[in-house]
Amino acid sequence: MYGTSVRNAITRTIPDMSTVALAVTDGMLHFELSLAYEVFGTHPTGAADPWYSFVVCGPGAVRAGRFLLEPDHGLDRLRRADTVIVPGWADVDVDPPADLVDAVRAAHEAGARVASLCTGAFVLAAAGLLDGKRATTHWAHTRDLATRFPQVEVDPDVLYVDNGSVLTSAGKAAAMDLCLHLVRLDHGSSMANTVARRLVVPPHRDGGQAQFVTTPVPAPDNHPLAELFPWVMERLDHPLTVEDLARQARMSSRNLGRHFRSVTGTTPLQWLLTQRIRHAQELLETTDDSIDAIAAATGMGTATTLRRHFNRTVGVPPDTYRRTFRSRTRPGPDGLSRPEERMGDRGDVFRPVPA
Repeated sequence: MYGTSVRNAITRTIPDMSTVALAVTDGMLHFELSLAYEVFGTHPTGAADPWYSFVVCGPGAVRAGRFLLEPDHGLDRLRRADTVIVPGWADVDVDPPADLVDAVRAAHEAGARVASLCTGAFVLAAAGLLDGKRATTHWAHTRDLATRFPQVEVDPDVLYVDNGSVLTSAGKAAAMDLCLHLVRLDHGSSMANTVARRLVVPPHRDGGQAQFVTTPVPAPDNHPLAELFPWVMERLDHPLTVEDLARQARMSSRNLGRHFRSVTGTTPLQWLLTQRIRHAQELLETTDDSIDAIAAATGMGTATTLRRHFNRTVGVPPDTYRRTFRSRTRPGPDGLSRPEERMGDRGDVFRPVPA
């Protein structure tokens, strides 16, 4: 039943992923509504044009908590969207409205990429979009989701799950992770980082999640390490040590460690490793450089070292990461832009790992 929608999703290219539709009805959670708007409905500084065209679709005026929302279009507009976002659903003990479920299913059958935020997974499950797939939702409701929809493989221990044309996220903050993941798929890691920095997303969440969205430190410029950070970023190909960083910052190694912990929440070496991994991600996405060349450019030294740290930090090997995120339009040998094939039902799971 859903094979056509998967094939359509695979053949869609980055320029096609332009219209993001928010599917709303009474009882949606206002946090997820606002989050989706901030990510997809606000054109970030420096973003290439066109950015997303963001529309809100619903059966009429709807309530989200204490807020009244006037949609731009009816639910039938979802069928013409490239990406459909289903926010969190407040009352998971009752079935979601049939018109919303039908509209989301119809959008997916028409080829839309459908993503749920938090308990919006109940809407996707009711539409049959999660049958036979791995999915997640807010931890407090994963057991209920698994009980009501036994054909869904519910994973309570992940931030989000990417099945290609169908994506689900855990609660609240994980919804942001998923939205940034979509931006990264469509526009690359640099733009996802730009959006994250504008929204002041911390570089590391509690627990140290292996997210594909790795952001540089969004710290202000009035701290003792403000001049050190750009100096390091320009020298990631160098074998820098804590002593090198301390010398450049004109402070002792112990004092440097205290400042790093205060500003970044981590140690100098862990922060440096994160920046090296982030740079490796960008090179894997945007160049054809070999793993050896990327290891040298990121200061990892050897491909073996890069693979070990990359796999442990990100959760997949560099080669797998490159295949997954090279889903953008690239110039052909004649200089003309040609779309690369998008990934289909990958079943990617983004799981917390030890810090």
